[in-house]
Formats: sequence, structure tokens, C-alpha cells
Amino acid sequence: MFAVKRGALAATLALVGAFGLAPAASAQQAGELVSSQETDLGRPSMRAWRIAYWTRDASNRPRQVTGMVVAPLDRRGGDRRVIAWTHGTTGVVERCAPSLSADFAGITPALGEMVARGYVVVAPDYPGLGSAGAHPYLVGEDTARSVLDAVRAARAITESGAGRQFAVWGESQGGHAALWTATSAPRYAPDLSLVATAAAAPPTELPENLRKGSDASVRAMLTAYATYAWSRHFGADLGTLFNKVNQGVVTRLAENNCVELGKSPKLGTILGVLSVRGQLSKKDITRTPPWSAIARDNSVNPRAVSGPLLVAQSVKDPVVAPSVTRDFLRKRCRAGLPVRFISLPGGAHEHSARDSSKETLDWIDARFSGEPAPNDCKRI
Repeated sequence: MFAVKRGALAATLALVGAFGLAPAASAQQAGELVSSQETDLGRPSMRAWRIAYWTRDASNRPRQVTGMVVAPLDRRGGDRRVIAWTHGTTGVVERCAPSLSADFAGITPALGEMVARGYVVVAPDYPGLGSAGAHPYLVGEDTARSVLDAVRAARAITESGAGRQFAVWGESQGGHAALWTATSAPRYAPDLSLVATAAAAPPTELPENLRKGSDASVRAMLTAYATYAWSRHFGADLGTLFNKVNQGVVTRLAENNCVELGKSPKLGTILGVLSVRGQLSKKDITRTPPWSAIARDNSVNPRAVSGPLLVAQSVKDPVVAPSVTRDFLRKRCRAGLPVRFISLPGGAHEHSARDSSKETLDWIDARFSGEPAPNDCKRI
């Protein structure tokens, strides 16, 4: 599942050089479009731009972020509906940005279908992916702000026709980002109008998610990503969780591996994951400060997710424990908030958005049309 992207660093440097990221002296207004570069995705029915824009993190510090905006080829009058696509885990360092992929259209689930339905797709990379600085992996507020500011920035591309009404749809890490976007939108971006939120296999209660995923090797790799990212973002000391050897292992796993689905991991990655697994069997991250507090603080409040919500997940998901997701949804239901729940057969995690895409997009269409949101609380 995890493999190093060879040559990706050189590609990143070349693209950034051509892209012309703005100097720090610019206005740095949240949601301000810094630059846009039209790019060919190899799909005749759509136009695409790789963008750079400004956001502000939870401490109000400016961050420059990259992403993609994809729109239907034909330009009609009036504002288009927008879907903010929040991607799953691709890695935690700059070169792992989805917008740098040579197959962006192929790695973005249902991109063609979204565009065919008339949506403008706004796909942020998140801070630290495609841009400098620490990546706030599973850090809710910072990521949500970067999503909302991407929608704002897309509206500055006149040819895209992006309007102020949007839905957010994400998978895995991006499901967590989608839920946090819906939590933050009313407060951070009142100029936008969130119509619907869809999350496929989302981490919700992070301490439980870190503890209960049934695939111990994937859980160890994701924990390496999280602890590396949190050590850089929050200044947390890896030494409180790992010995000196495994501190180096965690750093190498995070810095040398971008996620490429379908690729076999290299021997060094396998051995590194086994080493981290062994260390984590002796020390529980969810009970070790400051990691436990970071996980708690970035869990999703089920009552705070605004607007209509859809969640999809496989019944035997080995990465995000289905029991944790159901507990989250039941808490939302007990608060009297409706949920549409899609239970997928089998045990796929990484294709949960793809496998639920038709039902999800039909549901999003209905929310834009103003239809009442269905409620599956009685069967969750």
C-alpha cells in the first residue's frame, strides 16, 4: 500500500518553480488566490487549474496552500455548484500532494461524474502537501480552513464559474477533513453556503481510531505519519513515545513514503512498520501525553457537524473501525440530527468513496435541489 514516489521531489521543485508561489510580502488574505495555472488532465470534458492560495491556521498564521480546480468545459451563465473534494491520506511531506500526480483525474474518485453533473470540483492538497511547512495531518481546524479557503479561491477563477454554494465530500483522512469543514464553516466562512457533507470511512474519535483498526501494520504506518506530523506541527517530542531507534524509523517512514495504492511496499518500509508496531505494543499513544490530548482535541464533535450528513463505510473496514463510526453516528442521532448511512459490503477502506459514489452524488444533488434529507438513524 505504501511506496516511495521516485523522482517526485524533482517534479515538485520543477512545478513549484514554474508555478511561481507568491513571496511572503503579499497580502496573505485568507481565501486569496495567489496564482492559477491551467493544466491538461487528459479528459476532453473538463478544464483544470492548479492553484495556490492563502489560508490561516487555527493560530491565525498565514499558510500558502496548493490544490486543483476542475470545471465543466462548457461555460454557462450563472454560478455553478461546487463540490470540495477532500482526499484521503497521500503522505505527510510536500511531494505527496495529489495535485502533483500525473494521474490526478485517475486518483480522484468520480471526478468525471462530478464534472458531468455540472459541478466545479475544488480539491485542496492541504497545508504542507505541495507547499512548504508542516502538514497538519488529522488536525481538524487547520485542515478545514484550508478547504474553505480553497472554495473561496476557486471563485476568483472567472472561467470556472464556481459559486458560493458548495458541498464537501471526502474519504478517510479527507472524511475527517469534511466533517471538520462542516463544523468550521458557519463560523469561519459565513460568506459561503454549505449545502451538504459526505464522508466515506472517516476517522471521528481519533483515540479509538488509533487503537481499534484491525490491520495493525496499516495502523502502525498511519501512526508514524500522525506522530511525525504532530511533532512538526505542535512540537510534540517523539521521545515520549518512541526510543531513539524508532524515532529515526518514524522519521524515515514519514519522509520517504507517499501512498500509492496498488504498489507493494519496499523491504525497508516493511521492516520499519514492524519496528513501529513493536514499539506501539509497549506504549499506548492514546494514553501518552501530549499525543492523547492532540488526538482528543482533533476528534469530531458529532453534534457540531452542520447541515445534512451522509456517511459511507465498508462493514469490515480494516483501517477505520466500523464500530467507532457507528458510535459516532449514534451520538449524532441521539442529538436529533439526521444521518444518511451507506453500509458497503466487504472490507475495502481505500475505495469507500468510489464504491458509494453514485448514491453519494445522487444524495448531494438532492440537497442542492432543496429536498428534505433522509434519516437512517433507526437502522444505525
